Amino acid sequence: MTSWPSSGPAGVWVTSDLGAGYGSVAVAGDRVFVQGMVGEESAVSSLDLDDGALVWRQSLSPGGYSSYGSGPRGTPTVDGDRLYVLTEIGELACLRVQDGSVVWQRDILGDFDGRNPNWLMSESPLVDGDLVIVTPGGRDAGMVALDKMSGETVWVSAELGDRPGYASPVVADVDGVRTVMTLTDEAGVGVRTSDGLLMWRYERVANGTANIATPVFHDNKVFYTSAYGRGGALLGLTVENGVVRTKELYFTRNLQNHHGGVVLIDGYLYGFNESILTCIEFSTGEVMWRDRSVGKGAVTYADGHLYVLSENNVMGLVEASPVEYVEKGRFQTPDQSWPSWAHPVVSGGRLYVRSQEVLAVYDLTPP
Repeated sequence: MTSWPSSGPAGVWVTSDLGAGYGSVAVAGDRVFVQGMVGEESAVSSLDLDDGALVWRQSLSPGGYSSYGSGPRGTPTVDGDRLYVLTEIGELACLRVQDGSVVWQRDILGDFDGRNPNWLMSESPLVDGDLVIVTPGGRDAGMVALDKMSGETVWVSAELGDRPGYASPVVADVDGVRTVMTLTDEAGVGVRTSDGLLMWRYERVANGTANIATPVFHDNKVFYTSAYGRGGALLGLTVENGVVRTKELYFTRNLQNHHGGVVLIDGYLYGFNESILTCIEFSTGEVMWRDRSVGKGAVTYADGHLYVLSENNVMGLVEASPVEYVEKGRFQTPDQSWPSWAHPVVSGGRLYVRSQEVLAVYDLTPP
């Protein structure tokens, strides 16, 4: 769909049987997976793709509370027939996709002397090869890797002692060195996946309040961004004797992303600079355009378009072009009286929008 009527695309189904939470959804096969606080428990639910009916639900830990609402903040990670889930109080679980039964479970805060951030753990587990990687933020175990099949500890990043941020890690090969990158409470970091060695720690991009956006890696470069008076930075990455080294290529105040992340499309970054949707050139940081759009929110890309969801529950469709801002439509999504911070998901011709206890699904196929 390349444009929307004022009422938005046609609805497919809506469910309010999720429990409270800020995390997004994972879509795999004929299922949709989402976390929520159901009663007093932090749980993960499996929904039928066709009608949203509950297939199974598994409680994992007591629910967590903060000044910005209760419930989980992360998104489940699907890997084959297994599902990896991290709750807001640090319970990491591996479940069977088919029925939700628990294969193994670890308390990463208790096991690694971790520290829960002010607004609770928010990352989504990273599965890479045989490993599942998370950041408990222990003083001698800032990041850890577990065997994804058994849950046994493979390594801890002892040199990384930062408290956790709210970002989810990404992984990439840098000239043959497999590297995990994330944004902690104190710095943008890079860790070697073979043994957990901390290879870099870049503090300039981190603020003292909330570091949230997942890093963007491309062409042996990584981009970090945060708000609260900071900005964005592009680091060039090179390898020396099996260790990745960094060099700041530029720092910009023109992309201070709060919580909605940034996406890289054909050499250009798109994301909110505080409340202004902004396009900058990845390699130089040059600003191509800025627009108030739907207001501060989250950005997802699919089929040549940006799907932008404001924290005030307005969904917009924007051309992913560096030439100018072109909006193709917007509509109001369900309002649950809390900010809408879950990233929109586009999969299989459908748009998934989660707002607290409500998940609304829309049809994106042309009429």
